[in-house]
Amino acid sequence: MAGQIVAWTAALAALLASAAAVGEDVPYPHKGPIEMTVLFPAGSSADVTARLLAEGMSKQLKANVVVVNRPGAGGAIGYRYVASQKADGYSIVWNSNSISTTYYAGQLPFDYRAFEAVARVLVESPVLAVRGDAPWKTLQDFLRDARTRPGRFTVGNSGAGSHTHICSVALFHAAGAQVIDVPFAAAQVVPSLLGGHVDALLQLPASLATYLGSGQVRALAVLARERDPTLPGIPTAAEQGVPAALEAWRGIAVPKGTPLPVAAALEQAVRATVDDPSFAAASEKLGVRPAFLGAAEFAQLIAKEDGELSELMRLIGLNKQTAAPAHP
Repeated sequence: MAGQIVAWTAALAALLASAAAVGEDVPYPHKGPIEMTVLFPAGSSADVTARLLAEGMSKQLKANVVVVNRPGAGGAIGYRYVASQKADGYSIVWNSNSISTTYYAGQLPFDYRAFEAVARVLVESPVLAVRGDAPWKTLQDFLRDARTRPGRFTVGNSGAGSHTHICSVALFHAAGAQVIDVPFAAAQVVPSLLGGHVDALLQLPASLATYLGSGQVRALAVLARERDPTLPGIPTAAEQGVPAALEAWRGIAVPKGTPLPVAAALEQAVRATVDDPSFAAASEKLGVRPAFLGAAEFAQLIAKEDGELSELMRLIGLNKQTAAPAHP
């Protein structure tokens, strides 16, 4: 009997080892859905574009990529969740510049290094705009008055420490002009401009498209490295003598330690989706533009920009980090 037990035990061990080996050979993804955490509410620009991407990635990976909204604290809730998940490719985050701004604002105990960059997907060009009946026709018109009357003019943004706030700081610091930055909830920024409560605003194109088309709002500059194809008639700040460019980007990241083959499979699925003409057409309608970067280049961009955002947030007293970050 004892001999039989030993034999059964050995056979069971061999069976389990064989099953494990087979499991290791099964290409990713082979179990359950892939959950994409979106840091902002359903219906937001971030959410709509994430769902476009998830649809394309599902086709490429032959597995469901499911969007789950985890908004709050400038993205901190979503980042905390994904960073705490198993690094196996089944929990990914639709990340953005907010990984740095949220950390420096003191809302995260870890920085971008808690994640592996997979791919940048798209960019949005921040826009400085005024009312359609305002006297300023160009960026230099506005800057001339702002320099003449420092602290007199107000510029609305989507909240203290938001990307549009940081862009305003970068623009007017580079231009040597002093304005008053006024934070609002994102949905209130354009109505506040139209109502005459602020002199100008800094926003992303998606929230301005209708108003630009009707002439209610006039764009003075985009803060991008080159002209935005969705706003081809609007010159960049650099074209107008102010070297300020801080595009908003969105991409995919995974928890640190995710196996390279898994991250590579995700990167390839993103690339194929972004290369699809239907994705580009749908993105253009939303005022965003596809701008794929592979993992290595995307990681370099995040690291470089992280240092820039740290200094910009220090300029406005919003950098609360004084110690090295912890990592999950």
